[in-house]
Amino acid sequence: MDTTAALALAPSDEPDQPVLHLVGTDPEQLFVSRLRSSATHFAAAAGAQSAVVREAVPPARHRRSRCRVVLQWDDGAESDVTFLGPARRSVDPERGPAALTVTTSGFDAAIQQWLTEGRPESPLWLVPDEDSPAGTAVDVAAWLAT
Repeated sequence: MDTTAALALAPSDEPDQPVLHLVGTDPEQLFVSRLRSSATHFAAAAGAQSAVVREAVPPARHRRSRCRVVLQWDDGAESDVTFLGPARRSVDPERGPAALTVTTSGFDAAIQQWLTEGRPESPLWLVPDEDSPAGTAVDVAAWLAT
C-alpha cells in the first residue's frame, strides 16, 4: 500500500454509492484537515449553533499558522474570528515532517479553549491583522502565555 496516501470510503447521500476521499499523510494536509474537522467542537465551545472553518493555513518557516472560524448563532448573527498560531521552526532532521504535527497539534485545542472561556479580548493577544475580515486576530501563543 502506498504510504503517502490512501483512499478511504465514506458514505454518500445516495444508497450503495460510496464517495472516495483522498486521505493523505502529508503533515500540512493533516493539519488543515484537523482544523476543519474541529468546526463542530468550536461551535459547541462557543455556544453557537454552527461553525465553519473558512481558512486553515499550516505554519511555515516564513509564516504563522492561521485559522479563520465563522460562528453562527441561533438568531442568525455571525462572528468571524481569525487565530494565529506558531510559525514552524526548521524541521528536525531526526523527526522529519512529523515535527510539524507535533509542534502544531495543540492549535485546535487552544482555539476551543479560547472559545470556551468566552472569547476574551485583550490588547495583549488581540493583534492587528490586515488579512482578517475584522482587522484583528487572536494570537493564540500570546493568549496562552498570560
